[in-house]
Amino acid sequence: MEQWRQIQKNNFRNWKPLAEFLKLDLDKPFFSHPHFPLNLPRRLAEKIEKKTLNDPILLQFFPHQKENVAAPGFLTDPVEDTSFQKTPRLLKKYEGRVLLIVTSACAMHCRFCFRQNYPYNEPPLDFSRELEVIQNDSSIHEVILSGGDPLSLSDQKLGALIEQLSAIPHLKLLRFHTRFPIGIPERITSPFLDLLENTRLQTFFLLHTNHPLELDADVLEAMKRVQKRGIPVLTQTVLIRDVNDNATTLKELFLKLATHGIVPYYLHQLDRVQGAAHFEVATEKGLQLIEQLRKQLPGYAVPTYVQEVHHHKSKTPLTSLALSADQECLAPFLECGQ
Repeated sequence: MEQWRQIQKNNFRNWKPLAEFLKLDLDKPFFSHPHFPLNLPRRLAEKIEKKTLNDPILLQFFPHQKENVAAPGFLTDPVEDTSFQKTPRLLKKYEGRVLLIVTSACAMHCRFCFRQNYPYNEPPLDFSRELEVIQNDSSIHEVILSGGDPLSLSDQKLGALIEQLSAIPHLKLLRFHTRFPIGIPERITSPFLDLLENTRLQTFFLLHTNHPLELDADVLEAMKRVQKRGIPVLTQTVLIRDVNDNATTLKELFLKLATHGIVPYYLHQLDRVQGAAHFEVATEKGLQLIEQLRKQLPGYAVPTYVQEVHHHKSKTPLTSLALSADQECLAPFLECGQ
């Protein structure tokens, strides 16, 4: 069995062993029966400060009782994924691009995941319907592999899919959306990199990272191996209350990424998924943070601050100018500061 799969078996999936590992009281405000199961790689757990719930890594994965509190405007499908389905696994939201949901499996379960309620349809793992749709739509030039996490698939399954996509003449770009290397950097193997390097499609690698503590030497070395194959590495970050909603943390994160040749791409306003209201940061604060970062970092190290707004033709940049010009349209999505 591949080494990374063996490592994944050591993930914490039950609160009691994790609490014992972190030296936490078992009567802490843990949500004992969350619909979205606990799933935390041991590598990340080893970075968490003991005897506290206020650690910025733990906060992202700890099923808190606050998840059971209903909040206005927080929905099971906050970005209306299901309204964009060409098939149950293929979404087309934006011109020229489709998103292929290859699996529900993930290396970790972030409590603010906007797709935690998605109606996944797993076996059989056959993408013939999706490939047919892509083949018949010559306007599509990019396929985004998402999930779950596409790196949850074996190299064999990924290789077969990439080969089939490469055979579609009008496709030009292939993008991976992944958080897997943050918890299990061992997943970035030479055979996997060979798959990316050998396709005719220009590949982009988008890493989801939210805090500088996530980026240890092994993670950064894994990303360097991706870069050495001629594959650009960019990142996506979610603005999260008490995790990274301060200029010091964001500056450290984005500067660390830029120092290693990784481009901070998007800073996302939280998608308002049910149970995640306690993670939301006021948009006004997000704008202030971006302005502070612009004064302290080179432009290429400052991501675009965006919100996904239903049925807009792209991610919506959140800037003071854009907000003043489009307040009526964005108003339902800007009720922040919970």
